[in-house]
Amino acid sequence: MKVAIIHFWLVGMRGGEKVLEALCRLFPQADIYTHVYAPESVSPLIRKHTVRTTFINSLPLARRWYQKYLPLMPLALEQLDLTGYDLVISSESGPAKGVLTDALTPHICYCHTPMRYLWDFYPQYLKSCGMISRLLFRLAAHPLRIWDVASANRVDHFVANSAHVAKRIAKHYRRESEVIHPPVDVTAFAPENGAFTQPGKDAPYLCYGHLVSYKRADLAVRAFSRSGRKLIVAGDGEERAALERVAGPSVRFAGRQSQQESVRLLRECRALIFPGEEDFGIVPVEAQAAGRPVIAYGRGGALETLREGETGLFFREQSVDALNDAVERFERMEDAFDPAKLAAHAATFAPEHFERAFMAVVDRVLTGSGPATDR
Repeated sequence: MKVAIIHFWLVGMRGGEKVLEALCRLFPQADIYTHVYAPESVSPLIRKHTVRTTFINSLPLARRWYQKYLPLMPLALEQLDLTGYDLVISSESGPAKGVLTDALTPHICYCHTPMRYLWDFYPQYLKSCGMISRLLFRLAAHPLRIWDVASANRVDHFVANSAHVAKRIAKHYRRESEVIHPPVDVTAFAPENGAFTQPGKDAPYLCYGHLVSYKRADLAVRAFSRSGRKLIVAGDGEERAALERVAGPSVRFAGRQSQQESVRLLRECRALIFPGEEDFGIVPVEAQAAGRPVIAYGRGGALETLREGETGLFFREQSVDALNDAVERFERMEDAFDPAKLAAHAATFAPEHFERAFMAVVDRVLTGSGPATDR
């Protein structure tokens, strides 16, 4: 079977690329199409595949400025020739699903989210832009939304990475979708000797992720600066400099981390702080796999990956007071969290569950029986 996988851009290894790796394992002969490709920034598994790019890859400084070329991406996708493929799979959170296929080629879209900056987080995105970028994006956003909805009709079957994203697909595209949670390499975070160790009461809390505005690391920094509790902020991004300016002495910035350091930080933290609204959120699952509880904002994918009082706690308002109240609640009951039970819950998101469920969808699509997403 000849398979094409369309992925928005390949400039790093984050959650979307971990899903792409799983698709590469399922379809080892598949060709990959993407807007921008930086081979040195992706895994050897992805590099084994034939990777073809749109014309965006040839534009000036595309690897750094790829998001600035967003208005050209619909045109770029429609220039791809997918003739002769038996199956097309798009991996969507940036423009990927808008490719053109013939009437007999099934197109399955694994949707991480409809583009946040066009829909749910559009006001927040505008606030984070400079004056000129804000003006240009206001002009571009409306026609991009029209194209985004129109291109959703080119998809035969939608698969959402969470029930939260399935609601967004229904809202913005008026399409049903089947939920399959993304794969998480939970074994990488398990203790080496099989026995969990409990960090002491002096262990720092951890906030880990890409430092961009919608992930709300600012909330964790301000809350822990006020309380004086120790917090490590791991990761890098455009918000880091601003966060460092408002951080108190109890907050330390660790920067970008290797896989080995990520594992160590998660194993040794008192709890993971997860203050943003995520589509799914892989880091909370990784923390549970390491035996550590999670204190999360109670919206989005966290509601599907955490169990209140068993693997973590929620705060219901994105405010300093609400987060600090949740931390105080956690400290009163933290001995009740069993690391082995946390790891067992995380194991339900292991890659084999994703691979089995996704192949079941592919089998139904190819045999014509189809999942519930059929129109």
